Amino acid sequence: MYATYYRDTTLNTLQEGRTQVRFKLEYDGTNYSGWQLQNGQDSIQARLEEALARIFGEPIRVRGAGRTDAGVHARGQVAAARLPRPFDPVELARALNAILPRDITVLDAAWASDKFDPRRDARLRIYEYRVLNQPLRSAFERDSAWLVREPLDVDAMNVGAAAFVGEHDFAAFRSLGSAEKTTVRRVAVSRWRGDSEAHDAGRLLIYRVEATAFLRHMVRTMVAAMVEVGRGKPAGKPPADTIAGLLASGDRALAPAPAPAAGLYLVEILY
Repeated sequence: MYATYYRDTTLNTLQEGRTQVRFKLEYDGTNYSGWQLQNGQDSIQARLEEALARIFGEPIRVRGAGRTDAGVHARGQVAAARLPRPFDPVELARALNAILPRDITVLDAAWASDKFDPRRDARLRIYEYRVLNQPLRSAFERDSAWLVREPLDVDAMNVGAAAFVGEHDFAAFRSLGSAEKTTVRRVAVSRWRGDSEAHDAGRLLIYRVEATAFLRHMVRTMVAAMVEVGRGKPAGKPPADTIAGLLASGDRALAPAPAPAAGLYLVEILY
């Protein structure tokens, strides 16, 4: 486990004059409480900060672009940290990968402007959600996809997906208790596709969504509503029986529970 000071979420090591480095990471989120530091929990951020502290001999704060939840994975998370002394980024990536557990990998490290903010500077965030649509479970996909046993109508799901494109109020799709200033978000891409990967008794469906920003549990709740449509059922509780109806309602109580975290991936962040 990480040291005590990594559980102190008030720690601030962003001091003036430090050289900032930008990281691109991938991770399997199955065994973690999410990206963000949480008291008494094992997180991706905590592991990365612990590894940096071992290299530099002092606490170093890391900032991430996306706060993925417990069990959510990433193929293109972006983070940044200010280093106390110069260090070749390529060598730093190698050193970090030698320390980090095998389910967290630094894919790239490069110098960044001192003004770079991985969260606020992001132009577009891209997520994908994987649904394994087959009658029986998979030994290999249990922590990386949502097993939906009933046959799904992907055409109907894509009709629902199209309703999300554009600027909408996603209040019905957020986690209750979220402290966002606004629940309005702009979605640029929203669509389902079948993966080319072969499955003996079923198929792998992948949902891709691109937006400037997301609310907590927004993508997973969108997926859950579309899967209901694919099952031939209403997207939500009456009177919100369609995706458009859920959006218009703004009522979280009418939407289904979020889809499981295991199927969600932060794929890429564009700047």
